[in-house]
Amino acid sequence: MATVAKVYINGRLIGFYDNPVELTETIIEARRQNKLPKQMNVAFHKDTNEVYLNTDAGRLQRPLIAVKNGKSTYTPEVAKQLKEGKLTFNQLQEMGIIEYLDSEEEENALVALDEAGITKEHTHMEIDGAATLSVITSLVPYIQHNMAGKALHGAKMFKQALGIGTINYKIRHDTESYLLYYPEKNLVKTRTMDLVELDKRPQSQNFVVAIMPYYGFNTMDAIILNKGAIDRGLARAAYFRNYETIEQRYPGGQRDKFEIPTEEKVGFVEEENYKKLGTDGIIQLEQFVAEEEAIIGKTSPPRFFEEMTDFGTDEEKRRDASMTVRKGKPGFVDTIMMTEAEDGSRLVKVKIRTPLVPQVGDKIASRHGQKGVVAAIIPEEDMPFTIDGIKPDLIINPHSIPSRMTMGHLLEMLGGKAGAVSGKIMDGTPFSSTPMKELEDTLRENGFRGDGMEIFYDGITGKRLEGEIFTGIIATQKLYHVVTHKLQARARGPVQVLTRQPTEGKEKEGGLRFGEMEGETLVGHGAAMLLHEKLIEDSDKTVELVCEKCGVIAVNDEIRKKRYCPMCKSTAVYPVEMSYGFKLLLEELKALGILGKLNLVDKV
Repeated sequence: MATVAKVYINGRLIGFYDNPVELTETIIEARRQNKLPKQMNVAFHKDTNEVYLNTDAGRLQRPLIAVKNGKSTYTPEVAKQLKEGKLTFNQLQEMGIIEYLDSEEEENALVALDEAGITKEHTHMEIDGAATLSVITSLVPYIQHNMAGKALHGAKMFKQALGIGTINYKIRHDTESYLLYYPEKNLVKTRTMDLVELDKRPQSQNFVVAIMPYYGFNTMDAIILNKGAIDRGLARAAYFRNYETIEQRYPGGQRDKFEIPTEEKVGFVEEENYKKLGTDGIIQLEQFVAEEEAIIGKTSPPRFFEEMTDFGTDEEKRRDASMTVRKGKPGFVDTIMMTEAEDGSRLVKVKIRTPLVPQVGDKIASRHGQKGVVAAIIPEEDMPFTIDGIKPDLIINPHSIPSRMTMGHLLEMLGGKAGAVSGKIMDGTPFSSTPMKELEDTLRENGFRGDGMEIFYDGITGKRLEGEIFTGIIATQKLYHVVTHKLQARARGPVQVLTRQPTEGKEKEGGLRFGEMEGETLVGHGAAMLLHEKLIEDSDKTVELVCEKCGVIAVNDEIRKKRYCPMCKSTAVYPVEMSYGFKLLLEELKALGILGKLNLVDKV
């Protein structure tokens, strides 16, 4: 009985079989002959003597070419028919030439990379090296030369890159959207880019990059941009924010109204904030609006009937409910749309366009996970230059390459340079890219050095720089992490009702959280006064009366001008400085039936 194997379907034991190898082979053959579903996978685990059949949803599968008796089933005849259009990919699957394997069945498969590598032991062959990668990952040129972690990083940042997301962006009213002004086609592309038609919606620009230090400004992951290139439109983008409001109708016949609010309205700020509104209460096109300026003037009826006057009119007590520009997002009025909501009320949408000119603090990245923050924008005349007078758009730190092992980055720079001088688009498809030798030859034919190195001169002193500097052209992305949307500061502002601590978040004028761990660092430094300032003074400092005898929070009766302990009625109560959060904790403990007492001692 020892040889009898357990058979599982989707993790459930359904029986036993005495020849598991034969069972597995029979199932695979039946699947190839279209007798069983294509999505079904089978795997025999020799170590546990178990056969697993999986048919459930959500398994990741990938296509492979079946190999029989050391020969690929994808023969030259089949390839010819496929090219002529007589066969389709689905038909190849029905013929058993291509099958989809999940991770479980893949454990039992030996996959050859190409026809030349097939032996008797091989069960499958790769369709193409790039087929092992996902759609996004295979968009990275020369990715086979990168460390896996950086390949993942590069793929993640594709989703954050600015480009031209939609052609009809003028009539769209998405809550937030971005637009890169001058997106460019890729000089080094992969075949996947053609399949997904990435060049029709480009999301990068071809930067001239030099890998060199520059007066210490690009230490670590800091990068340097050329001001001249920015003035010519490099990495320039626009940010769109949509604001919408509706003339709501309320029970009792009352409704909101689009108009310029007047001083007598409750909540009126100051006249200056409403001066750009038209007579209908709506701002005009291409007006510049600063933060907290009104873009749609609106008044609402009073919230409660008690607010209404004796005559039943609510005109004097109407509230200002205008729509204002969010903090840190000023801009120009791009589009205005007026329409009707489902109930027939007027609905207005206003789209504000904020120009995003690259500045210190913005995030820029290549497709190889080499991301950095702009540390300096150097005037064009101070940038280093080559013998031909070429000045780089971007300077990155040489230390960022060896430790990250992104050889693909260097190859793309070389490929971009070769493509630019020869006027051709270079192929960087993973596992079948243009070889380095070919790139070197192209550069030599066009009067450049094959290794991509060039002599540079300092733009400030005019002296020749020691050593040779690797320079090339690489597709670079501007990411949506712009510094203007991250700036946050507060001196004073609103506090939470419950804890009396500053509010959280940029939109609510919140503070930056000085947490548990930050407090511990101050303890470690022995900075007692700073610790007190941050956790008490800048947060929720309060002075509470405490009974000397009972150690509980005392009562301060303002009406009777009495201060006493609620437990022993003693008047020996003293003011104690504490965090309001601590006082709240004592009260919450009381609610649980735990009485916390404070032991008063003389102040040292």
